[in-house]
Amino acid sequence: MDASLALFVEQCRAQCSAALANLPADGPGMPASLSAPLAHALGGGGKLIRPVLCCAAARAVGGVEGVDEGGDESSDGAAGAVAPALELIHTYSLIHDDLPAMDDDDLRRGRPTLHKAFDEATAILVGDGLQARAFELIANAPGLSAEQKVRMVKVLAQASGFAGMVGGQFVDIQSTGKALDLEALQAMHAMKTGALIRAAVALGGIAAGASDTQLNALDTYADRIGLAFQVVDDILDVESDTATLGKTQGKDEAANKATYVKLLGLEDARAQATRLLDEALGALAEFGESADMLRNLGRYIVERDR
Repeated sequence: MDASLALFVEQCRAQCSAALANLPADGPGMPASLSAPLAHALGGGGKLIRPVLCCAAARAVGGVEGVDEGGDESSDGAAGAVAPALELIHTYSLIHDDLPAMDDDDLRRGRPTLHKAFDEATAILVGDGLQARAFELIANAPGLSAEQKVRMVKVLAQASGFAGMVGGQFVDIQSTGKALDLEALQAMHAMKTGALIRAAVALGGIAAGASDTQLNALDTYADRIGLAFQVVDDILDVESDTATLGKTQGKDEAANKATYVKLLGLEDARAQATRLLDEALGALAEFGESADMLRNLGRYIVERDR
């Protein structure tokens, strides 16, 4: 990761992490005993890729959103204000995916999963609450018009629902032990993983007042990066280790899940990730240097080791 991208990512993550850290104490009427599981759920130090993509998309469209030109954090950037909502949705999905009824995982971000640290009922309820809080956060975000907020709610709801993450997870569970061709595998991951990445980029574009043409270009970029993200995840599930990943290595193979590596082999899976990255970068051709953070994030997503 080059120095300018590292600084941008650090600042976006710091702003988002601060908002998330305040959440356990930011719920009037919330049962006090929910604070501990909520802090556990939000305190794992994830990569925050989706909030960073949101801020980078805003920068591509209208200059800097969420981080100012001098490199200092800007607490009033519209994209920076809504970016934590994406992490709330992502975290809720991980909490539910880890449950015994679904992926049945004991480790997430190097720590016990929420249902292991507490119990299954708590994990379900915390996940439900995070999902609801994400939409509340958008509704209360400063610097956005009512029209922008409605568009954002619609985009995020669709990405999270039956045609997005939920539908993709359902197809994934139903496909366990079955052979999928490349088209079916991509369709599944476009919902399960790609939909929220597309939503992250769209929210950043909407926050910065992107035109329809710009939003279409950003969506093509995000679609390809979302697929590349999953290809790399499948590669790392084979090549990396549990300590580096922060989650159980090899669990997809152990569960006999359909993956890009299983379908294509390691070398062709790597080539697929590179092709998707090239297509994503090509979609940004109409943007100038303002989209360099998106370009560099795309490269980072494909070249990462965790």
